[in-house]
This record gives sequence, structure tokens and C-alpha cells, in this order.
Amino acid sequence: MNETIRLGRIAGIAVGLNWSLIVIFVLVATALAGGRFPAVHPGHGAAAYVVAGVATALLFFCSILAHELGHALVARRNGVEVEGITLWLFGGVARLGGESPDPGAELRIAAVGPAISVLVGAAAGAAAVLLDLIGAHELLVGTATWLAIINVVLAVFNLLPGAPLDGGRILRALLWWRSGDRVGSAVKAARGGRAIGWLLVVLGVLEFAAGAGLGGLWFALIGWFLINVARAEEGSAVLRGALGGITVRQAMSPDPVTVHAAVPVSQLIDEYLFRHRFSAFPVLADDGRPPGLVTLNAMKAVAPDRRPTTPVGDIAYWGDEVPRAAPDDALAELLPRLNGAEGRALVFDRGRLVGIVSPTDVARIIELAELGAAGHRLPLP
Repeated sequence: MNETIRLGRIAGIAVGLNWSLIVIFVLVATALAGGRFPAVHPGHGAAAYVVAGVATALLFFCSILAHELGHALVARRNGVEVEGITLWLFGGVARLGGESPDPGAELRIAAVGPAISVLVGAAAGAAAVLLDLIGAHELLVGTATWLAIINVVLAVFNLLPGAPLDGGRILRALLWWRSGDRVGSAVKAARGGRAIGWLLVVLGVLEFAAGAGLGGLWFALIGWFLINVARAEEGSAVLRGALGGITVRQAMSPDPVTVHAAVPVSQLIDEYLFRHRFSAFPVLADDGRPPGLVTLNAMKAVAPDRRPTTPVGDIAYWGDEVPRAAPDDALAELLPRLNGAEGRALVFDRGRLVGIVSPTDVARIIELAELGAAGHRLPLP
């Protein structure tokens, strides 16, 4: 899930939010201000309920951020690259740039999130008791009580044994530790996630038919999301298994044609695009930046009358937008990071640009790997 707004960094980890977060934020704040709080704590003005609802929703998403930050920090401590955290419609996600090195790391990364949710829930529960004892405003007590309940509920839900839930990651770690089969464990955890997803869909439909309204539809929507993500994770696990042992060197296009950042887009099209078979070119700059990348889609986005005066550097991907790899890196470890620069990565050997990995390169090597799995001996480079 891509971020729409970058909020900043916490402990060096980029934090952002997707526009879909606004939808669930409004729903949570409205449900609290117009439903739960007036029902449980009647007798207050509309403004008080709105303030309480908005404040509680904000604290709720802060607790989700704490959950995801726990995943990210433990992942980084265990040597897994962290690309950032994004808050969105279904809560949050810590975007990791690689796989856990061993089952123990996988278990620690997965378990810390629910543990933090339980701790936040316990802290909120203690605050509710303390606020009640000192005679604080009942809406403050209600806010703390709701936060305690929802965090414990989320922790329990996340511990269900199916990927992509944390419980599925824990199951995968345990199966991996017991069998030594990383791919098979991931497939089993993903199938557990699909089963849980279908169960939620069925429950949601039944609740809706019984008159639960939007609550039933929400369960069904979450279930459908789990089904699709679990299916994608299963496919990814199978693909990583098929690519086992294949390196970036074997997949990349070596010695890519480069272009200088100061070259106009019109010159890039006339002298590079029409003369070479590539649809993306590494971009070199004089200001010390690592090479960037310009793609055909970026060129097409520039109006024809602006192409002679627009430098390539202005439309290129730079910095963290361009995934980087070394020739001897495992291709399977690079694939999850190919979500920037339109699915491309630059390959460096001791700081020197030696290749580029494109979606076409990946598709070709996957087809070759599938032939190898079918019993054909492949003369991979």
C-alpha cells in the first residue's frame, strides 16, 4: 500500500499515510461520537461527543502506529531492511525490504506487534481505572476504556493463524523452524489466511442478512482483503521457491546504456530511445548523487512542446525511489523491493553500475525457472 502523505520519520523510519485512512478515520470518529459515547455516556452536548470521538480516533491510530513501529524496529534489529510504515484503510503496514534471515527473527518480528497492542490496551485500561478513581470526566474514562478494549481485540484478531496476519507470520516461523522448509511453511500460513478470510466473508454475509447492516459488510470486506493478500503471498512464496539459487547477475541486463541528467528529453527520445531496445535508462548526474533512472512512461508524461527544454534529471527517479542490488544478491530477495521506479532496479558492483533489472528480465528468468522445475537443464548465465 503506497503512501499519499509523508508524515516524517520516527527512529529513522519513514512514516506516511494513504488517503484511504481518511475513510476509516471518519467512520471510527462518527461511530464513537454518534453511537457509542451517547449510548454509554448520555447527557452531554454534541460538541463534547465530537471532540471525544475525534480524539479517540486519533489515539487509536497512534496505537496502530506503535504496533507497526514495533515490527519495523525489531525487523531492523534483525538485519531486515525497513522501507517505511504506511497507515491506511485496514490499519497499518510496515513495509519490509527483505525476508527474515531465520525462523527466530521471523517469530520476533511477528510477535512484537500483538505484544505492543496488548501493552497499549493494558495501559489504557489502567488509565481508565485511574481516571474513574479520581473522578475525571466520564468521556475521558470512556475514551480510555474503548482504547483498552479495541487494542486487546486487535491483538487477538492479529494472532489468528493465517498470513498476512501476525499470527500467520508466527505460524510460518514455527513451521519453518520445525521443518526447515521456508517456502512450504509460507504456503501453509498463506492458505490458513485464505481460510480465515473465507470464514470472515461468510460470517459477514450472515450478519448482514440478519440485519447487522454495515457491520456485516465490514467483516466481509476484511475477509475479502485477507483472501486476496494471502493468495498473493502464496504465489510469492512459490515464486521465491522457484527462483531459489538464482542471482541478480543471472537476471539483469548487463552494461546498460546511460544518459546524463542534463540531456533534454527530446534528445533522449531521438538519440537513445529510438536507437536502443531499452525502455528505461540509468541517469548520471554531476552533483555526486548515485545514478537515477528515467523510464518511457516518464518521457511520455512530458508535453511534446516542453521536451526540448526539460532535462532528463527533472523527470528521473532518484535516491530511495530506485531499488539497488548487487550482482550476487538472490533475485528472490530483490523481488519484494521492485515496487519503485516502475518495477526496475539498478545493479552495482563495488560502487560501479553494471546492470539493470527490468520487469521483462524478471519475467524471462521466471519462465526459465519454470522450465527448470519441469526437468529441463537450463544454461543460465
